[in-house]
Amino acid sequence: MRRLNSKSGCAVEVTLSVMGGTWKPIILFHLLRGRMRFSDLGRAIPSVTQRMLTLQLRELEEAAIITRTVYPEVPPRVEYDLTPLGQTLEPILVSMRDWGQTYTGAAPVSDPCTTA
Repeated sequence: MRRLNSKSGCAVEVTLSVMGGTWKPIILFHLLRGRMRFSDLGRAIPSVTQRMLTLQLRELEEAAIITRTVYPEVPPRVEYDLTPLGQTLEPILVSMRDWGQTYTGAAPVSDPCTTA
């Protein structure tokens, strides 16, 4: 894992380097529901570009947070799923969602991340 060295020596920096940014936590939150195809993720996060989604998925796979399964079909089917290590992020992601709802005063019903 290439990102384990932190500049500050702080474990929070390591966590953020693996799952930080705008899109990774959202991708991970959607994968808490279970295995998803690339197109399903794209529909679940309509504001992310295909290129960015691809890059973020590759980084999460490289960090051993998700797995990518390619099925030998025509057309090819690719599915993404959390690894056991990725599943350990669930309490963090749920806490982030809950904190964000409290901070913004958003009703859980209006939040697309409420179904985890």
